[in-house]
Amino acid sequence: MMKIMIITTRDTIMDNPISNAGLYRLMAWLSPSYPVGAFAYSHGIEWAVEDNRVTDEQTLASWVESIVRHGAGWSDAVLFQAVYGCGDDIDKLVEINAFALALAPSSERHLETSAQGTAFRKATTDAWPWMGMDEAVDALGAEIAYPVAVAAAARGHQIPLDAALNAYLHGFAANLVSAGVRLIPLGQSAGQRVLSGLENAITETAVSSEHASLDDVGGIAVMSDIAAMQHETQYTRLFRS
Repeated sequence: MMKIMIITTRDTIMDNPISNAGLYRLMAWLSPSYPVGAFAYSHGIEWAVEDNRVTDEQTLASWVESIVRHGAGWSDAVLFQAVYGCGDDIDKLVEINAFALALAPSSERHLETSAQGTAFRKATTDAWPWMGMDEAVDALGAEIAYPVAVAAAARGHQIPLDAALNAYLHGFAANLVSAGVRLIPLGQSAGQRVLSGLENAITETAVSSEHASLDDVGGIAVMSDIAAMQHETQYTRLFRS
């Protein structure tokens, strides 16, 4: 057995046992090469760069950290926890998925989560099936939100929740940083410094969501939501959101 050691800002060590197989699957599913099309979405950062709100390493770091702590990162973490905790309750899973899709504040945000979630479901059910998968997939229907898809697969494969959620949030943040690096543009070292600086935000968001309920879903990253809406009518665009 391997163990992942996560250190919080309070110097508390959390011992999260995960098997080699579980770790392998997380690395595959949340790799940039996994066919969900994550590289095509900027989560509104493209407009923020165009509007000179995100212009350098510091502003990119601040923007992404706000999203992780107070925006879609937080909401996704709560949804992820809820899906993982609903067990074999298919009706509850369907209810959470519908809620997750309804939360999208703009058409492009809806596209971002549903397109990635649906692509994740297809790739994972084709290559990484699990017991009870068919019933859940059939019940969810044509659209599935990205955090719902990943959480369902992680639970189906019995991957520990804390490891799966931290990996999911890291992948989410890494994609936003990658979009910023390409758009500003920044060097790769700057992008890695931004990602390194997000470690505490990701860990604390995951830990804070541990005892949250669906009533706690919501955020105050208002400028990020506005950026997503503005991107829909942006004249020149490289990204789908």
